[in-house]
Amino acid sequence: MSAVLNVSNLNVTFRQDGQVTHAVRDVSFTVGKGETVALVGESGSGKSVTALSTVQLLGDSAEVSGSVTYAGTQMIGASDADLRRVRGNDISFIFQEPMTSLNPLHTIEKQLRESIELHQGLRGPAVRDRIIDLLNQVGIREPEKRLTSYPHQLSGGQRQRVMIAMALANQPELLIADEPTTALDVTIQAQILELLADLKAKAGMSLLFITHDLTIVRKIADRVCVMKDGQIVEQGPTAEIFANPQHPYTQMLLAAESAGEPAPVPDGAEVVAETENLKIWFPIHRGLLKRTAGYIKAVNAASLSVRAGETVGIVGESGSGKTTLALAIMRLIRSEGRIAFLGQSLEGRNQKQMRPLRRDMQIVFQDPFGSLSPRMTVSEIIAEGLGIHGVDRTRSHDDLVVEVMREVGLDPELRDRYPHEFSGGQRQRIAIARAMILRPRLLVLDEPTSALDMTVQVQIVELLRELQRKHRLAYLFISHDLKVVRALSHKVMVMRAGDVVEAGPVQQVFDNPQSDYTKALMAAAFEGRVA
Repeated sequence: MSAVLNVSNLNVTFRQDGQVTHAVRDVSFTVGKGETVALVGESGSGKSVTALSTVQLLGDSAEVSGSVTYAGTQMIGASDADLRRVRGNDISFIFQEPMTSLNPLHTIEKQLRESIELHQGLRGPAVRDRIIDLLNQVGIREPEKRLTSYPHQLSGGQRQRVMIAMALANQPELLIADEPTTALDVTIQAQILELLADLKAKAGMSLLFITHDLTIVRKIADRVCVMKDGQIVEQGPTAEIFANPQHPYTQMLLAAESAGEPAPVPDGAEVVAETENLKIWFPIHRGLLKRTAGYIKAVNAASLSVRAGETVGIVGESGSGKTTLALAIMRLIRSEGRIAFLGQSLEGRNQKQMRPLRRDMQIVFQDPFGSLSPRMTVSEIIAEGLGIHGVDRTRSHDDLVVEVMREVGLDPELRDRYPHEFSGGQRQRIAIARAMILRPRLLVLDEPTSALDMTVQVQIVELLRELQRKHRLAYLFISHDLKVVRALSHKVMVMRAGDVVEAGPVQQVFDNPQSDYTKALMAAAFEGRVA
């Protein structure tokens, strides 16, 4: 098999503010024609830096040495003109978060048109025809209607399909996909993987796939390169690596899967929160007088209860109403229907009346970096709620911060540092500590593990189990990762387009799903396909 990409003894060093970081060390691998090679490893292992080095996209602070050849042409030290001819034409990229890669001010048509006109020289109606053909190829329904859409008007899966269309616009020989499915729901993830495999087969394209999810690698890759601390510690055929991993790090990655089950709910456990026929509709206002022209039906007639020491998992695709339901239970958005918390009805309560209950209901968000103030130290972030709610005036706030940091597995000596000085897993522990210092009764966990590496994900699930067992916490656990939901939840509620399509004990719903939609979710999560 002839090599499309040949990387040999690649080294990448960053020098900034007097500090030297060796991001990639002596990395060597090849990508053959029509082959899929996966670069696998945790955050910071050097995967993305290696990929960006292939066409010299690292910026002036990077020092790159070694050899990277594409179709026999040396990329390191190549002229800007030569690199421009390769970038976007012969080698294209798909990135993890399409919202940061697509221009929010331009329509889908304009962004695709720009790429085609720049690289292919097409003009006029031929460009529009090519755009529609590309959107059809990547599975965008009724593409003519989507041409005038802006990125924010598309779902996450649709945005990723547009990114793939842009990458394929110039029929590249090598496609580099950097975590392209991490932020997607399991069914959408399965569809994107199938799409990439199908397009690759039809075009005879090569694929360099970067991910931290070994489940995906097993489905899509011919060969695997495992990276740790900037080095490839093991590489070989996918089946061989999975069947007989040699390096301890590879063995650890393969073993890192959330498993087991939560502790049983104590007998006679108190109902902490419950809803009955909860409805959340958002009015659509149109015209000069802003008359109500219709409703976005975010949640329809949702009923649930969660007891002390119990976890209710809420699953479904993006836009299904999961987070909206949780925010309504916390009275952060308006709703109709019955909500009770610790036996007290919450209907009709204003923000002032809700204030005394706020310390007992806390939330942990998906992105710990976005939810932590970069201007506050970790100590200030964790202790902020103590002052607001006037908690435990008999002890110093610093003592309480030290205590809760130890409880969530953080070194209290680091409490005067800022969020950017911590890893993703550590930042999520900080977010959990901020909620736990108030000793809440209900904790809403909104996708708390989706942005984390598999090994860190397992650690956070274990931490949440231990905190629940120790404090008899009630959890509402929102996630699209069904493996994590199974490991942490006692009951599960499946939502689609605002409706609860199925609910019950985890074992019952997972082992014997009744609705077609739940069956499709299970197939995508555990079998790697859409039912």
